[in-house]
Amino acid sequence: MRNTYKYINVILPLAIPKVYSYRVAEEHWDLIEFGKRVEVPLRNKLYSAIIIEEIEKPDTLHQLRTVRAFIDNESIITDEQYKLWTWMSKYYLATLGEVMNVALPTALKLNSETKLVIRNHVDLVDVELSEKEYLIAEAISIQDELTINQVQDILNQKTVYPIIKSLLDKEILFVKEELKEKFKAKVEDFIKLTDGYSLKDDSMNKAFDLAQRSEKQTRALLSYVQLAQDDPWVRKKDIYNKAHVDTSVINALIKKDIFLKEAKEVSRISNKVIGTQALPELNPHQIKAKREIKTLFETKDQVLLFGITGSGKTRIYIDLIKETIEKGQQVLFLLPEIALTTQIVDRLMHIFDGDIGVYHSKMSNNQRVELWNASLNGKSLIMGARSSLFLPFKNLGLIIIDEEHDPSYKQSDPAPRYNARDTAIYLSKLYKAKVLLGTATPALSTYVNASIGKYGLVKLLERHGDAVLPDIHVVDLKNQYKNKLMQSLFSQPLKEAIDKALASNEQVLIFQNRRGYAPALQCQTCDFHAQCPNCDLSLTVHHYFNQIRCHYCGFRQALPKDCPSCGSDDLNKLGFGTEKIEDEIKHIFPQAKVARMDFDTAKTKKAYQEILSDFKSGATNILVGTQMITKGLDFDNISVVGILVADKILYFPDFKANERAFQLFTQVAGRAGRRKTKGQVIIQTFNPDHPVVKETQHYNYIDFYKRELSERKKFIYPPFFRMINILIKHKKPEIAEQAANWMGKSLKSKLNNRVIGPSVPGIARLRGFYQQQIIIKMEKDAGVLKQVKNLILETNQALKKFDGLKSVRVIVDVDP
Repeated sequence: MRNTYKYINVILPLAIPKVYSYRVAEEHWDLIEFGKRVEVPLRNKLYSAIIIEEIEKPDTLHQLRTVRAFIDNESIITDEQYKLWTWMSKYYLATLGEVMNVALPTALKLNSETKLVIRNHVDLVDVELSEKEYLIAEAISIQDELTINQVQDILNQKTVYPIIKSLLDKEILFVKEELKEKFKAKVEDFIKLTDGYSLKDDSMNKAFDLAQRSEKQTRALLSYVQLAQDDPWVRKKDIYNKAHVDTSVINALIKKDIFLKEAKEVSRISNKVIGTQALPELNPHQIKAKREIKTLFETKDQVLLFGITGSGKTRIYIDLIKETIEKGQQVLFLLPEIALTTQIVDRLMHIFDGDIGVYHSKMSNNQRVELWNASLNGKSLIMGARSSLFLPFKNLGLIIIDEEHDPSYKQSDPAPRYNARDTAIYLSKLYKAKVLLGTATPALSTYVNASIGKYGLVKLLERHGDAVLPDIHVVDLKNQYKNKLMQSLFSQPLKEAIDKALASNEQVLIFQNRRGYAPALQCQTCDFHAQCPNCDLSLTVHHYFNQIRCHYCGFRQALPKDCPSCGSDDLNKLGFGTEKIEDEIKHIFPQAKVARMDFDTAKTKKAYQEILSDFKSGATNILVGTQMITKGLDFDNISVVGILVADKILYFPDFKANERAFQLFTQVAGRAGRRKTKGQVIIQTFNPDHPVVKETQHYNYIDFYKRELSERKKFIYPPFFRMINILIKHKKPEIAEQAANWMGKSLKSKLNNRVIGPSVPGIARLRGFYQQQIIIKMEKDAGVLKQVKNLILETNQALKKFDGLKSVRVIVDVDP
């Protein structure tokens, strides 16, 4: 009897340009459903793929492969998610598999682990094997099978493929492919009373009589009684902690038939709340702003809340969140970097009694799966970084994008290289939800949309309570150096301001957007520069680690005492980063307690929170930091903010450099004087007449906006034109150049002067790859954009057909 099949299209979590078709055996027909995962073979490996549709038998010459198994009983994605993935794939020129790979938690993506199995009837004594080969073969014969990871552990080395290949060639082993399910539900032991006992009658007296000879058993029983008031099932470890007992005590009570133990599935989502927090009343400005937002939402789907730093935007968010939840709808609260905004997360945890899902990259894979399922089941409030856009929502009613201007919302690697702000606006349309964008320094594109009426616009230009905006003073570093008024890195006005703050028991923030001790190491004798072997960049000196490091590829080596080139000990550390600033402060202000917040000191959430906790408690007087200190810090006692060198940010080679500089300066300035004490900000610069410095000094966003827009229009930049950046990469510079020249010529033949380049970008070699860049600027026309994208895809596919160019990497960044 011939088998009969149905056919499905699936997405695989791979960068492949099409969906794949598979056949489904008759016994699985009733399981076919959109959004379920299936186990499928591809290129001698097994993958989990997602069903997107059932199809008629494809018209193909080769026989389709068969689905091995159905993994899910129910769909794990929604129709809206698939529509979002499809839109992102088309808009950002990524494959559906690349979107799926970024969207799904790792634990929902199964991986094919290579397992090694020993052949039957093999006698290891009769075969000539090396010591390592024998060690592996013997281990597998004892354990039946090993994964390649386990082989690496046994040999304590990463390179094991030659050894494995030798064993395969000698027919000692064979390879077995098994699909590994990564997600495992968290299980904990729970305790309850057996049927013979109840908290509601005198039967407990008998239980205590049975336990009376053991003080520990009596303590455990008393602790259970206290913990079981709301639920008869009590977590075993809660009894341990309360009664200060161990497993033997619980087991003794189980043996006496007093306790019953059962393993139960529990959630990994932590909603720990300590204490409560009173919610202040809205002030008149906030009441007016909230009323305007709600009125605008009647006719607009997106509203920009332009509120200065310290104006109380979060308080308005809270009211709108509560009202949305009361309607039975979900709220997505987007933050640029969840680890850097713990204050706002903690605040909302207090207000919403911990009933919040927090989704971000630092979570464990299993925590992500649980929050994924919670969102699918209607979790009312989700806070998260850009990846939370991919969660499956049931009834999304409101999206809040806090600090909507922040560049962290843009993903750079891997594909899709999406902007979470723009993607959130598309997501809102799928659910007919509203979007509130909040910031003190709107992105130019956002403010343009608000100015032309595409978005609603609400302004909140008064600080909350008695707080007033700090005074901003600009210090000309040329004059300070000329008149010998500088003390190390500090101008006379900044040093005096810090001295005064410390004398008044007030706190200081020092901003420098460069970590490490010094950005370069140079020999004064032979002019040797410490260069990264993988990138065309100087290595940064890190005294704390006694190393020189590359901040791009991660290369590191010990800090040399002598010049590697000529042997001289006259090595000069050029420039300064946050680590050197911290050292200098300790010398100039010895009475101050100083801390540093950058990627080196605040790698983990715990380390970050400890730094903030010390600063909040007053244990730290001066906090030195990178742009980490510009995000979400809200402390009462900061009276001075110092920006040590504004020029490096202003002159960064990027068309958005001025916009980023204005935003950074304004945001870091906004950390000062957030309560009753009026703060001051001191900007040190070699160019005090730079328009961005002047506009920042006077909080003049409108003048900045008008001037910057006129320059963007003049030089054909967004938001008046669209941009696509194409990066061509290869390990050989001549091949990268050849591919870029061919691609540039092909694109110019159709797009003419819309194409700029190819040219070598600011960093010619990165992570071992030589780079060439092509920029496409085009008019804001949907038809033209579609035509350009199709042409890029066609040109890229044609490029891969040339001999020697198949290994060239082409990275396309839409809206860079």
